[in-house]
Amino acid sequence: MNKKTVKDINLRNQRILLRVDFNVPLKNGIIQDDIRIRAALPTIQYILEQQPKSLVLMSHLGDPKKDIQKAKEKAEKDGKPFDENAFSDGKHKMKPVVERLSSLLQKPVLLAPAAIGAETKAMVDQLHNGEILMLENTRFHKEETSKDAAEREKMAKELAQYGDLFVNDAFGTAHRAHASTETVAHFLPAVAGFLMEKELAYLSKATTNPVKPYVAILGGAKISGKIDVIQNLMDKVDALLVGGGMMFTFFKAQGMEIGKSLLEEDKIDLAKKILDEADAKKIKLLLPVDCIAAEKFENDSPTKIVNVTAIPSDMVGMDIGPETIALFSKEITAAKTVVWNGPMGVFEMPKFAGGTNAVARALAEATKLGATTVVGGGDSASAIAQAGLEKEVSHVSTGGGASLEFLEGKILPGVAALNDK
Repeated sequence: MNKKTVKDINLRNQRILLRVDFNVPLKNGIIQDDIRIRAALPTIQYILEQQPKSLVLMSHLGDPKKDIQKAKEKAEKDGKPFDENAFSDGKHKMKPVVERLSSLLQKPVLLAPAAIGAETKAMVDQLHNGEILMLENTRFHKEETSKDAAEREKMAKELAQYGDLFVNDAFGTAHRAHASTETVAHFLPAVAGFLMEKELAYLSKATTNPVKPYVAILGGAKISGKIDVIQNLMDKVDALLVGGGMMFTFFKAQGMEIGKSLLEEDKIDLAKKILDEADAKKIKLLLPVDCIAAEKFENDSPTKIVNVTAIPSDMVGMDIGPETIALFSKEITAAKTVVWNGPMGVFEMPKFAGGTNAVARALAEATKLGATTVVGGGDSASAIAQAGLEKEVSHVSTGGGASLEFLEGKILPGVAALNDK
């Protein structure tokens, strides 16, 4: 982590522009999980303690593009004019987020009508004595995610007028070169917040200089989503444990019967290549030895535990079995560094969450024994939270896509744009 952080610069009397990742799940205007808001509190509180002139926060919330498209089509049908920049809808508005943040900070947080524009600029100019303003969802502006660099630059220059310093604490969007994450960093001194620093420290520890034995656990539905991670980690790990839906494509590559289990037909050759490469390099690539097969893809479906060489042709594999759990747990608890990305089965259905929960427990056990354990964001973060063990591991990432790209060895644009120490 050779990037400057908030601790490396003077914040007193400065106007701070802070990118956070408050992309939280909302249902009927109610926040379902505020972990991302809480994760940014240490940075926000530190900035406020330094007595800045003002603090302007910005984040996206969902992807309003689809709803904009629907509204546009409706307006055209009704023969009414449609202003895309003026459009906003309840599902993607920051109001519930602002209310939650205000209650967590026990301090008022103002809300701007938009991320950019004259009205917002006037509100920013009136801030003083460490007042906090949250911009409306950055993705209400098409420039935020535009593929056209000039469009992103136009928005970023407007955002840059709101601060003397830019702090990026939004690790969850660090893999995106958007106006509010990457482009704005070219127009202001740019540093990392504490969450960004922590994410990078743990993920670097797990990929660049891991204490051995190093075990990576990869799950999830598809090989295609994890192929770069597998290839990047293959030369670094002592053992690679593969579970989840993608295991069946590996079985098919070995000529086995997989019944009605998930299969990526076009990735069979790739799976074969990975197995051959692991074999040639003498890498311990462990696939499940048994699985739980169900008659239907349903929670209450009749099931049976079968050896992976004997999956019935009319059944579907839904989770790893007890022998695999024992095998994987033994590898995990003997490790000194563990990275986990992706569930072991259809963990959303309680009946098929056993394998995923067992991996979560093994990670907690390994942590107790002194290992550094890192859970990649997305489904793995949901799974460890569902198991109630998120506090029992070293680090749970807040960024699914970003942590995946980091594990693939890719450079994250939002990080690259920050000032070096």
